[in-house]
Amino acid sequence: MTAVSDPRELGAFLKACRARLAPGDCGLPDPHTPRKVPGLRREEVARLAVISVDYYTRLEQGRVRASAAVLATLVRALRLDEDQQTYLYDLAGRADARPRRRTPQRPRPAMLRLLDQLTQTPALVLGRRLDILAWNTAATALYTDFSALPPGRRNYLHLLFTDPGFRGLYRQWRSDARDAVAALRMEAADDPDDPELARLVGELSLRDEDFSTWWAERRVLTATYGTKQYRHHLVGDLTLDCDTWACPDGSGQRLMVLTAEPDSPSYDALRILTSWSAGHPVGQEQLQERTA
Repeated sequence: MTAVSDPRELGAFLKACRARLAPGDCGLPDPHTPRKVPGLRREEVARLAVISVDYYTRLEQGRVRASAAVLATLVRALRLDEDQQTYLYDLAGRADARPRRRTPQRPRPAMLRLLDQLTQTPALVLGRRLDILAWNTAATALYTDFSALPPGRRNYLHLLFTDPGFRGLYRQWRSDARDAVAALRMEAADDPDDPELARLVGELSLRDEDFSTWWAERRVLTATYGTKQYRHHLVGDLTLDCDTWACPDGSGQRLMVLTAEPDSPSYDALRILTSWSAGHPVGQEQLQERTA
């Protein structure tokens, strides 16, 4: 099918799609109050897609042409299937601008070998969107049992904003969380049409006012080192150096390592914490492979 822009039909299609959805279908709270029309309201779709209500209204009215980035967020917000996505992009005149298919993220073998060797140093392999792809047992001892989390929730930023236990570890949570948002904003420039990124940003914007505010600031950050201060329920306060190394293969994977200054109270506390657990690193894919 040749893509021909049809703003009026696009608006009618968007309206029909939102009419088929209930707030609960999209993770929104159900106000349990009667609605004049079925489905989602315009402002609810706008919130899910992280765009202004005015912009979305003009889209439905056929008064503005949607960008590829906005189309990607609407696909996720309106839960469109493959055929509906094709139709949406055709109506927008952007059939060739559909988001590319993305291969599943798998930690590189070299990264896993490094995790195996870091027995007393918490370490994580981070992928696109700060997804947590793999970890060692020291990281489990410090943070949480990542293997117990659903794969879709193994994301550093999601845990930082939505998991009370993870969030409570950070003695300087506001500073660390704002920096993490800036790092995600920097990463978004490499793949602005990533639908999973749009889903993550949309969900966190709805659930946390701080995230919504900091994302709107458009602050960016590329720092690869720094200091993090934790308060662990077993060993107390920890001051750890955080260093991140990017994989040279262009995969976007990074190794994040946390270390303590030798002979410091944090060093001793970290040794005590990690001595309680020993084993091998596991990740989303490797857990299945090693237990098959």
